[in-house]
Amino acid sequence: MLPLDPQADIGRRAWVACPNCDDRTACATCRQGLTCHGHWRYLLSNTGSLLHLQCPSCTHVWTHETDFGATRSGPEA
Repeated sequence: MLPLDPQADIGRRAWVACPNCDDRTACATCRQGLTCHGHWRYLLSNTGSLLHLQCPSCTHVWTHETDFGATRSGPEA
């Protein structure tokens, strides 16, 4: 199990399913798409619409593409 990232801050959170433990599947609040007090993820950083997250339950770290808002652009041709 990984330790929490030094950038993990409870003030920066996201409500996204963890691909490792998906601990929110049995939560009625999460299934309704509401912001649950128990099943949030640390938002470590972001690059446009790409979020870098860590699950406080299993400490898994992953990247999540939201396809929302500012997007990353590649080098111009």
